[in-house]
Amino acid sequence: MTTNTAASAATGLGRAVGAGAPVSIRALSRSFGAVRALDGLTLDLAPGEFVALLGPSGCGKTTALRIVAGFEAADSGTVTVDGKDVASVPAAKRDMGMVFQSYSLFPNMTALENVGFGLRMRKLNPASRQQKAAELLDMVGLSPQARQYPHQLSGGQQQRVALARALAIEPRVLLLDEPLSALDAKVRLQLREQIRTLQQRLGTTTLFVTHDQEEALSMADRVGVMREGRLEQIAVPSELYSRPATVFVAEFVGTMNRIPGDYDGQDEVSILGSAAPVAGERAASLTGAVDVLVRPEGLLVEATPGGNGIVTDLTFLGSVTRVTVLLSGDVAVKVDKPSTAAASLVPGTSVQVRVAADEPVLVAERRGSSAGSGTDT
Repeated sequence: MTTNTAASAATGLGRAVGAGAPVSIRALSRSFGAVRALDGLTLDLAPGEFVALLGPSGCGKTTALRIVAGFEAADSGTVTVDGKDVASVPAAKRDMGMVFQSYSLFPNMTALENVGFGLRMRKLNPASRQQKAAELLDMVGLSPQARQYPHQLSGGQQQRVALARALAIEPRVLLLDEPLSALDAKVRLQLREQIRTLQQRLGTTTLFVTHDQEEALSMADRVGVMREGRLEQIAVPSELYSRPATVFVAEFVGTMNRIPGDYDGQDEVSILGSAAPVAGERAASLTGAVDVLVRPEGLLVEATPGGNGIVTDLTFLGSVTRVTVLLSGDVAVKVDKPSTAAASLVPGTSVQVRVAADEPVLVAERRGSSAGSGTDT
């Protein structure tokens, strides 16, 4: 599907950029027996904004989505759309489109009929319904498959039909529940780009739930990281990655090293022979020997006789090579270095590892209170 095709289809659907509704989630709580799935979740989405909720299984992100959609009821808290509380509004009348992980297409309907189903429920006349469904299929690049049934379509094609069906009713809010997790890597990448392009063209306010950090960071305007029913941090992707507010966010998003340091409780921590600025949360009582969190790109490594570490492994990642170094005290760290400069760092090379100038780091906890280094999630 080309950008021009998407634009013309969007125009044909009568949608204008910015047509999405503001969504406000306030103090949502939900328990299932003894399990507290949501614990006072608060979140705002601006009109036309794409927000991703990211977190491990059981963190409450899908429960939040289902409450917004109207498939679950909250124990307490509110959801408002365009300033109106939707608690008493049935799911079918919330002016929302939803795309599920499992596609949920009707097996006895063609792709065209699946896309037009919501329009039929809204009593649109058959001719208009077919024209609009055809426009949507064209928008997602599936016009040639209009007469095919779900079992005749690939997983990626089925998901595009599900997306077109959700958009056919011109919802002001689009909800996406792990829609790409069942697809292979190449198809996921293609659909990621397509969903984002369509969302921007149509201006639909979108809430996207995923456990895949690459999806969240590449697609969303803002990403909220959830843990045990609460938002740990919500920020634009670059800020979430480079300036995580908590240790959980730092270790959940991307790769993080744990390195011994010495902290006086102020603005800097001593690590690898130099001082580094401390970012994010910090406990005033946390002083002395601590674990310090540093990204692989926040470290520098150079071949140096009698250095503070030995190269143990190299992983080629394209433009950069990830160098694994064993420091004294059996602490393994990962350092990203331009591949053109990493060729000489063969395993067994003595190197000096240090923190890049002005690289913000996080103080995790007192040294020895948590095992593991070089966390990769």
